Amino acid sequence: MKQYVLILLCLYHFNANAQHAESKENNTLYTAGHAGAFIGGLYDAYYPYSKLKLHGDFGLGAPDKLDGELLLLNGHIYQTQSSGKTFEIPDTGFTPFAVVNFFHADKVFKATLPLSKDKLCAYLDSVLPNQNGIYAIHIKGTFGQIKTRAFPPVMQKPYKPLAAMLNLQHFFSFHDVRGELVGYRIPDYMEGPNISGYHFHFLSADKQSGGHIVDLQTGAVTIEVDVLDSFTVDIPQTSDFEHFDFTKDRREEVKQVENGKK
Repeated sequence: MKQYVLILLCLYHFNANAQHAESKENNTLYTAGHAGAFIGGLYDAYYPYSKLKLHGDFGLGAPDKLDGELLLLNGHIYQTQSSGKTFEIPDTGFTPFAVVNFFHADKVFKATLPLSKDKLCAYLDSVLPNQNGIYAIHIKGTFGQIKTRAFPPVMQKPYKPLAAMLNLQHFFSFHDVRGELVGYRIPDYMEGPNISGYHFHFLSADKQSGGHIVDLQTGAVTIEVDVLDSFTVDIPQTSDFEHFDFTKDRREEVKQVENGKK
């Protein structure tokens, strides 16, 4: 009998630890690639989508050779090309850079007044006061206006840094549209491997439109926030990464790329 109880206690301890480990894993921001290197021109994909989905069902990133924008929502991957065409893609491809997590809302807010992009970020700052917190943010509802962008694929090496190709961006505008924003607020101490500040991608309700958010005005939206407590970065094991020059300060380039203009 004592041996039986001991086995049960051991099993309980194992299961509790396994559940804790699973919870910890599911509360982690996972970065495949390096944001600074990607913005600096490392657009060749190396990380499998199938492996990415083992680390999250929610996130954003870039396709191989900068062919538009990626969004991961409810375990499905969507690509928006520079033509504006948006479609679900299989998990057989690869990405040069993506950030993902398993999304579980810890906080939910309702916003009914129109908010510009700047005012939305200010509102989020007011309800997420920990400036050093890592937040995954899902916003769903109606938008009075959405402006997105996507880059065309690069063709020939050596690739130019992203900020040097802003003139190649394709912009898309939508009015009175329903859809979802997938994004993050990343603290300053994670700049480099990640992009600090707010970063959102868009997917319309009919899943026919998307892209990187350049500007917006919200209508009635629901804001869900997942508070993350750790992060992991997968470093590319490639020759290009081994020889990439990290001595250059690219913070200004990152701002230009995020805002879609110099």
